[in-house]
Amino acid sequence: MNYSAAYDVALEKFRKATLEEISEYSGYPIDGNRIKIIFLGQRFDVEYPSGQFYAEATLNEEISVPTQILILHYLVNRSPAIQTGQLISYKELPGGSIYIQPFTNRAINPLVKTFGSQRSDLIKVAGTLGGEEVSLGDAAVVLNVFPKVPITLVVWEADDEFPASGNILFDNSAGTILPTEDYAVLASQVVFTLRKLASK
Repeated sequence: MNYSAAYDVALEKFRKATLEEISEYSGYPIDGNRIKIIFLGQRFDVEYPSGQFYAEATLNEEISVPTQILILHYLVNRSPAIQTGQLISYKELPGGSIYIQPFTNRAINPLVKTFGSQRSDLIKVAGTLGGEEVSLGDAAVVLNVFPKVPITLVVWEADDEFPASGNILFDNSAGTILPTEDYAVLASQVVFTLRKLASK
């Protein structure tokens, strides 16, 4: 997929915002002309107004373009939304029912494949990213991927009647913060990161 057009649009919106707006709505701190970001265990700065990403010296991997787009989208959100605590599935997001199959293939199936029979590993690796165990399914964790965007991952282990299954849930406020398509990318990145940590 060519992300260049989406990146250009996101960058333009970022440059039109003010640092004060970005700080107020995103919940991220500002240091000079840089926004201090923590995303899935990675720490880096986003320079304003250039939109340049600067990773800390210990980060061995480049920050992917899809990740940069996600973060820029979040930084320019103007939602005053407060978390409701009410969980919804991807198909309950605006237009989510149309994309539920790709979402399932990209995020839920890999979650179940890795942690459906290793629920303790889900709790363990999510904990390294600040995730907290919650009482859902056979195992579940909630990760605050962005300050205003918690994601809940749930797995049910297989039994005599049913195979292992899982789900990824969002706060009811999610649809006012990011486009629905972004949550598919975000959830797949969360699961990819957890799987990578579990393989170490």
